Amino acid sequence: MISLLEATSAANPMGGGSFLWIMVIYIVVIGGAMYFISYRPQKKQQREMQALLDSLEVGDSVLTTSGFYGVVIDIKDEIVIVEFGSNKNCRIPMKKTAITEVEKAGGAEN
Repeated sequence: MISLLEATSAANPMGGGSFLWIMVIYIVVIGGAMYFISYRPQKKQQREMQALLDSLEVGDSVLTTSGFYGVVIDIKDEIVIVEFGSNKNCRIPMKKTAITEVEKAGGAEN
């Protein structure tokens, strides 16, 4: 009579190691898919946002994360002074990272 162990080893000549390799391949494929689905587009978006903030100039119209539109009056290292509304006395310093959109003074939107 053939034992159960002999029957499974006859059906699978590679042994139990093949299951381990299949699991490793699945993990690598799923990890690669997660990289291309989430990490890579996020890095691309961060690079585009950094390029947008680097191109910021005095006189550009901006939209802030809080939804306010304003005009850039002064730019320092990480601080931007933005003038809001028609009141020329409403100038607020804010971080550059609070800017979500920039419209160049010439009219071309970036």
